[in-house]
Amino acid sequence: METIFAPWRMDYIKGEKPEGCVFCKCSVRCDDFILFEGKTAYVMMNRYPYVNGHLMIIPQRHVGQIEELTPEERKEIFDLLEISIRAMKEAMKPDGFNVGANIGKAAGAGIEEHFHVHVIPRWEGDTNFMSVVTNVRVIPEAVATTAAVLAPFFKKYHQEE
Repeated sequence: METIFAPWRMDYIKGEKPEGCVFCKCSVRCDDFILFEGKTAYVMMNRYPYVNGHLMIIPQRHVGQIEELTPEERKEIFDLLEISIRAMKEAMKPDGFNVGANIGKAAGAGIEEHFHVHVIPRWEGDTNFMSVVTNVRVIPEAVATTAAVLAPFFKKYHQEE
């Protein structure tokens, strides 16, 4: 039998859930996995990813709905989406991407009070037997390692704009 090692999940499973918004800097946001901090939005690795490289683009301001975003916030979020995809293409060589926002609990939003966009790299065949048979995802690299690989690309691509 193979062993799957994912020690970072235990903190989430056993830990107390923080009060306040986990995405708000003035609250409880952890800066460990911030890849890029813009003027109105930032890019952060997902601490509990669906696949290796799963990141999120999050407005600095605490807003729950897309229609509450200012034009400046919408533009920066979309610019950061483009930079995120360029960075992952160069650093991780995925075959494609899932990009989306879960708006509202019925749509699957885990944190519905603060709008955010998921950017998920995908590879041909990345849904393996573990996902299909046991409903378990295998993340082959520590989130901190992936963050360290991606961070320099955000600086590179942001400077080009």
